[in-house]
Amino acid sequence: MPNKKEIEIVKEWCKKTKAGRGGRIYIIERNPFKEEMDWMRNKVLIEIDRPKEVADKHSLVYDSTTDLLWEYMNGTWRRIEPDEKKIGRE
Repeated sequence: MPNKKEIEIVKEWCKKTKAGRGGRIYIIERNPFKEEMDWMRNKVLIEIDRPKEVADKHSLVYDSTTDLLWEYMNGTWRRIEPDEKKIGRE
């Protein structure tokens, strides 16, 4: 699972991508972190501000209104949180 630093890197990328696209309702991009972050390996796309109800279950979803990352696991969307064991390792 991700550490806090990795989560922040992904969130910052999402914010920067959204800002660069103007007033779009939602954005779907290929995952640029597949090679560098193990926990992102199976996520083909990153969907920014796309409702979870219609988002691809193999994507990572970023919600800018709550500043949270979501992934689909075991039949439900769950919030991605830092692995407490990895916080000290960087």
